[in-house]
Amino acid sequence: MTEGHDVNDRARQLVEAAAQLFEAGVMSHSGHANLSARLDADRFLLTPGFVRGLRPEQLATVGLDGQLLAGELRSVSAEIITMHSLVYRARPEVGAIIHTHSPSATAFAVAHRPLPCRTEPMLRFGQPEEVPVVPWGPRGSDVSVRGIAKVLEERATTSAVLLANHGLLVFGPDSAATAHLVVAIEESAEAEIAAAAIGGAVDFPEGALAAVRASIARVSA
Repeated sequence: MTEGHDVNDRARQLVEAAAQLFEAGVMSHSGHANLSARLDADRFLLTPGFVRGLRPEQLATVGLDGQLLAGELRSVSAEIITMHSLVYRARPEVGAIIHTHSPSATAFAVAHRPLPCRTEPMLRFGQPEEVPVVPWGPRGSDVSVRGIAKVLEERATTSAVLLANHGLLVFGPDSAATAHLVVAIEESAEAEIAAAAIGGAVDFPEGALAAVRASIARVSA
């Protein structure tokens, strides 16, 4: 596959992931989000400052060094280049990143409360542990980025973090998988809040993750 085809495919997948988030109803009233997809060791695609009605040709190409290489970015997206670059550098296996203000997940971020893993979709789609909270820092600031870096170092297997008083940051192997995890986390946050009204959520039994993996393996065999 040529580089041009690869870029086009990644762009199309990123646009489809953005549409999936709206279709799933996990976006905030404003629809605010930013999404990116890794192109290679040095570059990634980034949404231009809006995601509703996004088209592939509107995506910008950005270097991991923070330089805008192609396309245009609104200031609202330029501020978060460092955040996306940091995750790609810290996690070489990550192929896509999504940041949203999904309402129920953001409630946990505002409360500075980690989101437990108590729903099967979180087990299945890449977050078989609690989603940790990154201490607050101004959007795109060194304080915020250092906080994310510290949590990623301390929690080497997490695929998501809650940004205190802000929102949700999720990363995965590709755009579709990352979008699936955003949906799973938002649904889990909704369930946690609802369960609190009827006595509180209950942890999985010991060995739940292994059981889910065995079930998936049986179907895939």
